[in-house]
Amino acid sequence: MRKTTVLGFGNPVREDDGVGIYVVQHLMKKLGERPDLQIIDMGTSAFEVLFRLRGQDRLIVVDSVKNVDDPVGTLYKVPDDEILRHVQAQPHIYTHSLKWDQALYYAKQMLGDAYPRQVDVYLIAIQDTRFNTHMTEEAQKGADRLVQILTDELKSA
Repeated sequence: MRKTTVLGFGNPVREDDGVGIYVVQHLMKKLGERPDLQIIDMGTSAFEVLFRLRGQDRLIVVDSVKNVDDPVGTLYKVPDDEILRHVQAQPHIYTHSLKWDQALYYAKQMLGDAYPRQVDVYLIAIQDTRFNTHMTEEAQKGADRLVQILTDELKSA
């Protein structure tokens, strides 16, 4: 049985920044609990997840991306070989400021062969991260598209 972990990042009180949280909450409702699937609402955390990746076959990361030229709600899938390419090792990093890409870099170093073989990163274009507990309609549409893509993919896995 192939084990998969889905991590959703974001801040649900910073308008569209909460799209990653929105996606994982909806996946939890649609897919329920399964022994082969972990769906984790990461909020703005990253470091504490490292050891939960041990022995997983696949990792899916969902987050927002700001300051892009495409419309809000545009969905991107980052190629595997690009994910860790630009991450720099920072030995004196504070765990409260660690971002998911940096956490994945450390996880890969710490877990070695137990690191997931496949890592997929999905980013949803956003515009605003001001204080607001509601997402824009455009960001939610992008998140809903990704929920459907992942639901279909993970149901058949």
